[in-house]
Amino acid sequence: MFSQVWKKYLPVITILIKRSSGEDQKLSMNHTDFERAAGGRKIKYTFSSLQLNKGRINNMVKHTPLAKEFAVVLQEEDLTRKLIKEQCLEFSMNGNFELSIKNNTPPVEPLEENDAAAITANTGDEDPASGDVS
Repeated sequence: MFSQVWKKYLPVITILIKRSSGEDQKLSMNHTDFERAAGGRKIKYTFSSLQLNKGRINNMVKHTPLAKEFAVVLQEEDLTRKLIKEQCLEFSMNGNFELSIKNNTPPVEPLEENDAAAITANTGDEDPASGDVS
């Protein structure tokens, strides 16, 4: 029902997903797009805490059809599928038709050289040429 609407906004959403690593992003959308897609039915146009962890939807929470279709559209498009497979994202949409994108991907911490040196130095080997004879 809402797939065409989500596909209309997908290029902008893709850019906002890329930018979300720096800060939370918001997209204001046109309410008439969603109302037309609903065909006059009374539908809840909001959702919260739609979490995509490495491209997979969080099934612990029951999501609205609007949120489920949004997740499917993100997973079907090649570029967005590659983006969401590498990240942990949270989406929500409020009553003003504002889509919020929050990136919850933990930062990657590189292994420091001091840690690697400490691991190899603590092997506990004694020097057999020390000259101690029993």
